[in-house]
Amino acid sequence: MAWQPSAENLQNLIALLKNSTSSDNVVQTNVRQQLESFNGVPEYSNYLACILVATDQEPSTRAIAGLTLKNQIRIHVANLRPENIEHIKHCIIQGITDPQPAVRAAAGSVVTTIVSHDLSKWPEALEVLMRLIDSAESHVVEGAFGALQKICEDSARQLEDQQAQMLSFMIQKFIQHFENPNFKVRAAAIQCVNQFILMHAQGLMVNMEAFVQGLYKRANDEEPDVRKNVCQAMVMLLEAYPEALIPQLDNVVNFMLFCTDSNDENVALEACEFWLSFAEQDSLRDHLEPYLPRIVPVLLKGMVYSEEDIIILGAEAEDAHIADQDQDIKPRHHKAKTHALDHEESAASATRPSGDDDEDEEDDMEDDEDEDDVYTEWNLRKCSAAALDVLATVFENDLLSHLLPYLQQELYHKDWEHRECGILALGAVADGCLPGMMQHLNTLIPYLIHCFQDPQPLVRSITCWTLGRYARWTLGFPAWWQRENLPTEEHVRHHRETYFRPLILGLCNAVLDNNKRVQEAACSALATVEEDASSELLPYLDAILNALASAFRKYQHKNLLILYDAVGTLADAVGSALAQPMYANAIMTPLLEKWGNIGDDDRAIFPLFECMSSVATALGPAFSPMAGEVWARCLKIISNTYNALQVVAQHQPDLEAPDKDFIVVSLDLLSGVAQGMGPSIEPVILGVQPSAMMILPHCMKDASHEVRQSAYALLGDLAISAFPTLKPQLAHILPDLISQIDTVIDSLRVSVINNAVWAAGEIALKMDSEMERWVSPILERLITLLVNPQTPKPITENAAITIGRLGYVCPHTVSPHLDKFMYAWCESLRGVKDNLEKESAFKGLCRMIEVNPNGAMNNFVYFCDAVTKWQRTSPELAQEFNKILRLFKTGWGPERWAQVLASYPGDVQTCLRERYGL
Repeated sequence: MAWQPSAENLQNLIALLKNSTSSDNVVQTNVRQQLESFNGVPEYSNYLACILVATDQEPSTRAIAGLTLKNQIRIHVANLRPENIEHIKHCIIQGITDPQPAVRAAAGSVVTTIVSHDLSKWPEALEVLMRLIDSAESHVVEGAFGALQKICEDSARQLEDQQAQMLSFMIQKFIQHFENPNFKVRAAAIQCVNQFILMHAQGLMVNMEAFVQGLYKRANDEEPDVRKNVCQAMVMLLEAYPEALIPQLDNVVNFMLFCTDSNDENVALEACEFWLSFAEQDSLRDHLEPYLPRIVPVLLKGMVYSEEDIIILGAEAEDAHIADQDQDIKPRHHKAKTHALDHEESAASATRPSGDDDEDEEDDMEDDEDEDDVYTEWNLRKCSAAALDVLATVFENDLLSHLLPYLQQELYHKDWEHRECGILALGAVADGCLPGMMQHLNTLIPYLIHCFQDPQPLVRSITCWTLGRYARWTLGFPAWWQRENLPTEEHVRHHRETYFRPLILGLCNAVLDNNKRVQEAACSALATVEEDASSELLPYLDAILNALASAFRKYQHKNLLILYDAVGTLADAVGSALAQPMYANAIMTPLLEKWGNIGDDDRAIFPLFECMSSVATALGPAFSPMAGEVWARCLKIISNTYNALQVVAQHQPDLEAPDKDFIVVSLDLLSGVAQGMGPSIEPVILGVQPSAMMILPHCMKDASHEVRQSAYALLGDLAISAFPTLKPQLAHILPDLISQIDTVIDSLRVSVINNAVWAAGEIALKMDSEMERWVSPILERLITLLVNPQTPKPITENAAITIGRLGYVCPHTVSPHLDKFMYAWCESLRGVKDNLEKESAFKGLCRMIEVNPNGAMNNFVYFCDAVTKWQRTSPELAQEFNKILRLFKTGWGPERWAQVLASYPGDVQTCLRERYGL
């Protein structure tokens, strides 16, 4: 006998579901508790299914029952009895064919929940739904397609792997429905097939020609939803099957241009993605270039703010005095400290024009376009700007002939919306088209600086962003351009006075703008300029620090996060220059005020601690008045967090565990203080309890990769600054450190391994010959990492540094292994910027070669190459290099030395002769 519900229980549940929409929080809480109490009732799902198809109930109540059923199945599907599942299936098919859209949608979500969990629980579901899409009743077809669309979205891979033959039949039927008179069905049918494009499903490949032809027929569809899905299909086909579109590329481009220019933003956005995908595929470059004259103006049109955008953004608001809403502030997670080495400018970038700057800059539209942060979703404006950015990267200066005439019109347009668009476009092409733009920057930079005074905040904010992208030119970079256009120091000085000075002063004023969006953009741009300018900021430190200090008094919570970053970046850029009393006082006064007003459990402490770490490093011993308090607070936060974690784990597992980011950010601030204070940190360490030496080993064993990463960074800094205090603990610490130098690397552990490798090198330098007992197990792991081509670059570089340092203190132990690692060692460090770390490693290599010259014989050319890459060699290192070079010259004899030297690259020969007289 079929299951029948109890009338009383059914009515009680219906009443509860109706009350679930109440605006009264007390009622909602009671309803939720009562519904949760039903989870243990075996027939609960049956009752929900009955209500879903109860046509005498309100559609909203039935839909709530369906959605509740979906969640019930998702969580408890394994516990459902077979007879209950059969009853649910029967009801769900009824729900899919119901005249009410909300009921059909809820029923469809239940189907996909069952199928996506395990297709074998309802294998006939696909057959039933495929029969229903041929129904004569439009609402039945809509309901079936609604369910199929959800299944295809959630279970595409499952269908390809388990139902390949059925999938081919399904796709054929979907394509037939591209012609359905109901636009909702047409849109759903296209969306169903789209789920299988990027995964190269066999069922689609055998139907590819019919699919593409079906899309072409819908190019003139009057319904925006249909055209949007056609655009989405074209974007994915271009990425996965470009050969399917090439024969009709002209028609495709015409359609996509038409859609990119659509008044419906959803259609325009989907179409705009096409140009991003097109430009990012190198093999299609020649196919794309003829269309640039038509693409560029359409993209520029998409970059103009719409009336709706302007209303949402509050374009004319002076809102600096208005407190931020919680929803305006993005969650912030601290990025743990990683030790990395700087690199020399490549010879290629130093000598020839390129779209890239001299150094590797990893900024892109997604990271840099801070002026649109109010939008959490991807929009047409962002997509259009990103597409123009990518086109600039691909076509470089060739894009400018198509862009500049429009850019001129936009920049000097009477309407501010168009001027703003022109400035955005100018910034978007900054990386890709820089060489071609340079001839225009002597007029464009003053124009942009004048735009700081524009009455429209959105113009002022985009001006900040764009100037940030051209800031290096105002300093006279790239280097090749400076050599050609600014041949003397006087030329460089005049150039910077003309362009860099007004840029910095303009940004300082913009930082204090009365509009929050301008403040944010100005702070971000200032941080970018600080990174580029470094010591060139020193003449302007007064102005910058005054602006930043005033901003602390003016900014609301959200922009404080960017302000902290600007202060920290400034400290990193100017270093010890910040330690002058007037500068130190200017920046520490507002920081100390924030320090005293933020609680230990407030996440707002993260950006403050990050900023304080950079400032402490820059101030050095001048930070000593604060050092004890900072050190104690960090250790207190770490200790309290661990205590709270222990309480949760042992006694209150239902409570939310405290965030370990509090530990990470505290460890990183301790690192900054230790790095800045140097040996004078030792009395601070000894004077604070609980001792850092007690807490650090615990952090080094934490399950969190981020905690261990920061713990090993602190270990390295303590080895540098406080080795006498650290040394007694090393017998317990080093075995843990060695275990972290894992030769099997997963992406989550890269930074842990990197910092552990670096810390081992710092400890080795301090321990000197006492490091002997630890050398072999560390060296074995380091060589494995160094010679593995799959090892990430930061790890190989730090591994090479540490091997060199181990060789410096224990050359007789390390030198027998020279032939195993010397080639990889030299290759890893040849491009690293000259510094003391690199120098200590090369001194170690020289000691090893001196002990075992035969081990270096086969790879001596790579040693010579690495030696010639040094730009600033200290007298001591130059002496070491000279000793090794003459050792080999003498050992080989004049004739063989001449033969060997002749076989070396020309630049290496020249440097050895000129610099070392060989």
